[in-house]
Amino acid sequence: MGLWQSAWVHPIERLRYVARAGGFDQLDLAREAADALGALWGESAEMVNACRRMLHHHPLAGSLWVMATRVLISSDARSATWEFLDELAADSTSEHVASALPQAATVAVIGWPDLALQKIHKRSDVSVRVIDAYGEGAGLARSLLEQGVRVEEVPFTGLGQACSTADVVIIDAEAAGPQSLVAPAGSYAAAVCGVNGGKQTWAVIGHGRALPEQYFKVIEDRLTMDNPLEADDEIVPMSAVSCVVGPNGLTDSERATREDCVVAAELLRLGI
Repeated sequence: MGLWQSAWVHPIERLRYVARAGGFDQLDLAREAADALGALWGESAEMVNACRRMLHHHPLAGSLWVMATRVLISSDARSATWEFLDELAADSTSEHVASALPQAATVAVIGWPDLALQKIHKRSDVSVRVIDAYGEGAGLARSLLEQGVRVEEVPFTGLGQACSTADVVIIDAEAAGPQSLVAPAGSYAAAVCGVNGGKQTWAVIGHGRALPEQYFKVIEDRLTMDNPLEADDEIVPMSAVSCVVGPNGLTDSERATREDCVVAAELLRLGI
């Protein structure tokens, strides 16, 4: 069942509900948004407003920026949307993460990555240190254990030691620009601890999460509107990571710049 329970809800109301729904990974969120937008095909003014409102409430979800862009610039918004969802479902980024990890590696992650660890169960030799953020650590640890993954739960106070002594620190990007990315608060410290400890630090940037600079600037502005010392997410400069893992595999961070969409000018000013 979707996010809404009633049999029929006006598409704008459905979209508002999507905009407020938390706890979903980006593929789930994109699917729900596509369902909500589906009733607006052919209504260009309504579609622009709906996309703006969706991004206003979910500005950090890179895949929603890409989907909204494709909807607005395509002559066939319906086909463009479903093609993009197929691309998200076929994204091989998590496969590349699992295959690229060193033998018997100890991996440190922060929060609950919705992409980076999807295929980690295929590596029985790998162990994962789950650094608790926002009380999510126990849930992620339990999920991994059920898949047969070796897990060590780490309180947030243990972040420094967990990352400086791991083999690989993985930062799961919600969205990324040419010079930086957005990730759960604590990710910058985790990356720095890993690099200073001489460890590999990977930024995982899945398909649909690499944005043009103009879009990423909107995200940065939104993050700085509130007190950054109390935010759940933060900006991590690409200089803090050694490699990027994406749909094409593992790449040196200095050569990893890509953009998964063009810019739709209508999205540079989000609705309220």
